[in-house]
Amino acid sequence: MSTNEKRKISLVSPFYNEEKGVQAFFARINQVFAPLRERYDLEVIAINDGSRDQTYRELLKAQADNAYLTIVDLSRNFGKEAALSAGLDFATGDAVVPIDSDLQHPPEVVLDLIQQWEEGAEVVLAKRIDRETDRPIQKITANWFYKLHNCISDINIPADVGDFRLMDRKVVDALKTLPESRRFMKGLFAWVGFNSTVIEYKVAPREHGTTSFNTWKLWNFAIEGITNYSSAPLRVWTYLGCAVSALSFLYAVYLLIKTLFFGADTPGYASIMITILFASGVQLIGIGVLGEYVGRIFAESKNRPVYIVRDVIKQTR
Repeated sequence: MSTNEKRKISLVSPFYNEEKGVQAFFARINQVFAPLRERYDLEVIAINDGSRDQTYRELLKAQADNAYLTIVDLSRNFGKEAALSAGLDFATGDAVVPIDSDLQHPPEVVLDLIQQWEEGAEVVLAKRIDRETDRPIQKITANWFYKLHNCISDINIPADVGDFRLMDRKVVDALKTLPESRRFMKGLFAWVGFNSTVIEYKVAPREHGTTSFNTWKLWNFAIEGITNYSSAPLRVWTYLGCAVSALSFLYAVYLLIKTLFFGADTPGYASIMITILFASGVQLIGIGVLGEYVGRIFAESKNRPVYIVRDVIKQTR
């Protein structure tokens, strides 16, 4: 690359029902990147992930004033992981930064990410230093998730590091080769590897609206992450089955000896029901865990695309 040629920075931002925050987002982006225009070209890939409000209209209004903006309009709501994948597919920058559209990822931090990239890092992770913006249950469960996932998985996901990061072009190209349709982006980011460094930042409060991630969605998200990168839950039920079988065998030996030497007691309804319910519960939970993996195999076997694009709108002037 010529020393006079400017490098391009791509910001990838999914939008879902964020009509009130669109203009604030781009005003902040312009403010932060204005001093860098002589050194870098800026590209923003805004993915409209099937918004039901006027987000798409607001993005078109923002594009009229910002030639760097490309709008990728998905045919429906595919979820943040799919929208983020779409953004990575359309980003053309030398470095790509996924960033939330609600401004909880401060755009000012991108300048620090770029600095570390210029110093040779291929991946620069943005690690949050607190969880003041999270609900109490989220603070507890997030810590548990990272510990459990990293304990049972071969892939280590850094704690308190989300999608907010900078990736060199070679990293993005590697991610685009991964074919799975059930995507857990934090795991994919970690799986591809590359040299990385970490900077810390403070999460900002949302500028507008409320998050669409409730406790139930976060729970399913955690299950997705664990089952995508570990077969330990399946092995656990093998060990549990062996343990239950061993205990059952020992109890049978105990009953046989007791009957031979002391005679048979009157059968008890309570003990029979407890045994039946316990064994049935263990079997149903095991079937449920197995079903999670079979469901993922079924979804991947269809080979459906991760997302469908309705339209791509670029600035014409």
